[in-house]
Amino acid sequence: MMHQMRAETDPTGATDSVVSWHIVRNADLTALCGRELEAAAPLQDATRWTVDPDHNCHTCGALFLRETPYLPDEHDEQAG
Repeated sequence: MMHQMRAETDPTGATDSVVSWHIVRNADLTALCGRELEAAAPLQDATRWTVDPDHNCHTCGALFLRETPYLPDEHDEQAG
């Protein structure tokens, strides 16, 4: 499954004003949290989720983590 980040823009619909980033499946207009987003809203790759966490939807983030495969190579433990 492909995930992307889609912006929630301000109520006026200005696409250059990102209020929050949400996660969508494929190119859906409905975020994982259920919020309906605009087709013209900016998109970015889901790997950017950690870039500005204060502007991300917490609910989308939690659901995204449940749908994202665990990659052991990303979590190497170093022997102490």
